Amino acid sequence: MWCIEKFGVDRCMFESNFPVDGKLFDYSGLWDTFMLLTKDFSDAERLSLFCKNTVRIQTLTGLSGMCE
Repeated sequence: MWCIEKFGVDRCMFESNFPVDGKLFDYSGLWDTFMLLTKDFSDAERLSLFCKNTVRIQTLTGLSGMCE
């Protein structure tokens, strides 16, 4: 949360290291944690953190419609 507070939702994104991290916790538990951490964020902020920023920053052209 420190990074989001310092840099803002337009400059951050969530990620995982699956399947490697699967030895420590399950995938749904990870996403449940992400959702809990962002429960007070607006839908637009969550969309930026979970989709739009990744498409924009990693220049994944052709995938921008996926984030709507």
